[in-house]
Amino acid sequence: MAETRTEALHQNATGLDIQAPDAILSHLVGAQVEAAKIVRNAIPSIAIAAEIIADRLRSGGKLAYAAAGSSGLMALADALELPGTFGIRRDRIAILIAGGDEAFKTMAGGPEDDGEEAAKAVANAGLGEGDCLIAISASGSTPYAVRAVEEAARRGAATIGIANNPNSVLLRRAETSILLETPPELIAGSTRMGAGTAQKIALNMLSTLTAIHLGHVHDGYMVNLMADNIKLRDRATRIVAAITGRGKDEAARLLEKSRGAVKTAILLAAGADSAETAEKILEEAGQKLRPALSVLGHDPEKWEPPFGTDHARTKQ
Repeated sequence: MAETRTEALHQNATGLDIQAPDAILSHLVGAQVEAAKIVRNAIPSIAIAAEIIADRLRSGGKLAYAAAGSSGLMALADALELPGTFGIRRDRIAILIAGGDEAFKTMAGGPEDDGEEAAKAVANAGLGEGDCLIAISASGSTPYAVRAVEEAARRGAATIGIANNPNSVLLRRAETSILLETPPELIAGSTRMGAGTAQKIALNMLSTLTAIHLGHVHDGYMVNLMADNIKLRDRATRIVAAITGRGKDEAARLLEKSRGAVKTAILLAAGADSAETAEKILEEAGQKLRPALSVLGHDPEKWEPPFGTDHARTKQ
């Protein structure tokens, strides 16, 4: 079997163990930077994948992640933050990790070879038409990830594959493929490093662009966040205040009236006569705040009072 890129030796690895600590760390950070830069090449495919995911979620479908080992941890980190950051309901997200919950205690290697477990996990998640599955594998050949894609596709779900080796089986089997062709690892085969960094960046980009398509981001603010702790409640208040130009006390009052919904609170500030009216406007606007504001008479290209003198601005 030909050596894959993720198993090859990095050009700076020779003599690594006898170098000074500062030199070793310099090589390590340099390898991470190299890996991060590679993600730019995947922008077109990430954009396509985000459209697919947004379409499935908008239509009431689920988003599932399937992976093993370090790739599983990258998937888990992305998936778990979607509800709090973007307000995507937890029951719309499925996380399929080789080895199940036990993987978070031992990270044993064996489960990643269990394709049947992956097929059962896809079935148990109830994936089918209208849903979407993202499978991640640095090598692109992990049986768990590959089998998850195959089973999800068989059931009618859209499939997205993310891998770090070109021409890998995962990228061939997935409907949409995202290649992150990272350089060899400084520690050969340790894909928790450069490959994992690239995966984390790509997943962040993918889920963020998806959220933008769904209307969960407005001018860089996470306007669909789930404010379920002190920090996030304060953030929600600051977001409403920043967008509307109201003081924090008024913003907090609007949030209380909207039952914590940031977009609804902003529409109340813009003139909606009730939270119910604001929610109806949002629904008709596809949950996007900018067109919803235009319904209430606010030019989406130009913000004017009552949206606050301090924050009024005109698009240049």
